Amino acid sequence: MDVNRDWYKELLIERVVENLKKRGFNASWSRTREEAKNKLLEIIPKTAKVGIGGSITIRELGVIDELTNRGNTVVHHWKSGLSPDEDFQIRREALMTDVFLASTNALTIDGVIVNTDGIGNRVAGMIFGPKHVILVAGINKIVKDVEEAIWRIKNIATPMNAHRLGLNTPCAKVGYCVNCSSNVSICRVTTIIEYKPSKTDFTIILVNEELGY
Repeated sequence: MDVNRDWYKELLIERVVENLKKRGFNASWSRTREEAKNKLLEIIPKTAKVGIGGSITIRELGVIDELTNRGNTVVHHWKSGLSPDEDFQIRREALMTDVFLASTNALTIDGVIVNTDGIGNRVAGMIFGPKHVILVAGINKIVKDVEEAIWRIKNIATPMNAHRLGLNTPCAKVGYCVNCSSNVSICRVTTIIEYKPSKTDFTIILVNEELGY
């Protein structure tokens, strides 16, 4: 254990949390993914309908099964065997839930949330529709500023997600962005959330672990 590294990481997360609060978000942090999962289960009412955006982080928490097992209706499109129409309808339904769970591609030190989608349902859910949005992000998502956030999305998050999805994009082959115009590109919609959307309850939980891409 490196106490100096731990000291630095905790100060960094606390700094980001305070800056998020200044921007109107309900923000906190957890030391572990298990602690973050328990916090989610406390926040989300047992009667709530919960939508899930495309997120490795949320799945790494293991919270979906726990929500389902305790009686929550969970709406998510990462299911095998769905037809294109079924997939589309599930994505739409998730935007009208009581709680929308997702992560973010990047989060600046001063509290700006930056994301890029291929379809747009995840970023749409963060802005308007669900009554309460909850984002969970590992410390690996923290970046200096918006410019670095976009670089991270293009050169870290997107190549890994494109490779995971088996897409025939250049970044899925070389591991970095080449500014392609591929017809299967997942870099199509970029959003920058500077302050809490005025009509949406918005909670952000940072985790002192690496989560997601």
